[in-house]
Amino acid sequence: MLKIQAEAHVPTELGNFRIVAFSDRDDDWMPHMAIIANNTDFSKAVNIRFHSECITGEVFHSLKCECGPQLDAALSYIEKNGGVVVYLRQEGRNIGIINKLKAYALQEKGFDTVEANLKLGLPADGRKFDVAIEILNILGIKEVNLMTNNPEKLKYVEESNIKLNSRIPLQIKANENSSSYLKTKKEFFGHLLNDKDL
Repeated sequence: MLKIQAEAHVPTELGNFRIVAFSDRDDDWMPHMAIIANNTDFSKAVNIRFHSECITGEVFHSLKCECGPQLDAALSYIEKNGGVVVYLRQEGRNIGIINKLKAYALQEKGFDTVEANLKLGLPADGRKFDVAIEILNILGIKEVNLMTNNPEKLKYVEESNIKLNSRIPLQIKANENSSSYLKTKKEFFGHLLNDKDL
């Protein structure tokens, strides 16, 4: 069972947030987190982003994915409109950074992102979002506007005790390095993406 282990106010370049760490152990160095905008009204539908960790995109600004810009866009959105980014420690679609780099190496040989994972004997997408639902319940959130292009995330909310009020698209325009990746997201995973930005 997750519980709140620590929380603090953290000023950032994108706004001032309260960051709450969730884990079942107080010595967990990789807790899930909720990044909460100060102006969030929990009595109404809350703007929510489920965001899985991506060290290559968020820290090293990789152009192979849109994870870093998506996180920044989500934080900017909730700073302006209120909301919560639920930050999940699911690096590389939950295969970890070592396997992610192995998959990148296969992509350099012509495999797409799904083919690379499968060739390594890994799932195309090993992420789970039930922990995100658990965090929303701990925070007392009853209704959400979900920032996502991923129908799987919508499904998790729809099948939970939390009401899905609306979807907020969060598409980042493709670059020459990410175009193939985003097309695979749309064609294989059914992500709700506009062709003009691919």
